[in-house]
Amino acid sequence: MQRFADYYRDTDPRALEVFLSLQRRMTVAEKMTAVFQMNEMLWGLAECGVRKMYPQAGEREVFLRTAARFHDPGTMMRVYGWDPGHSTP
Repeated sequence: MQRFADYYRDTDPRALEVFLSLQRRMTVAEKMTAVFQMNEMLWGLAECGVRKMYPQAGEREVFLRTAARFHDPGTMMRVYGWDPGHSTP
């Protein structure tokens, strides 16, 4: 089991304290906004990877292939009717 400190072992303790201090001062709304922004950034990065791998893909295919990076095949079949392992959208 990893300890909290293990995640930051390569971070200068002074920098970590500044980071944690900023986190502690954030309101719940600010923290939620940050989470949504990080999720949007993660989706965008995944989408860029799909576009690079499938440059001829249309918007629907890019969406499905990006979603497949976040969901298991069963969920993809149930929600979108597409099996990422066996077909092209």
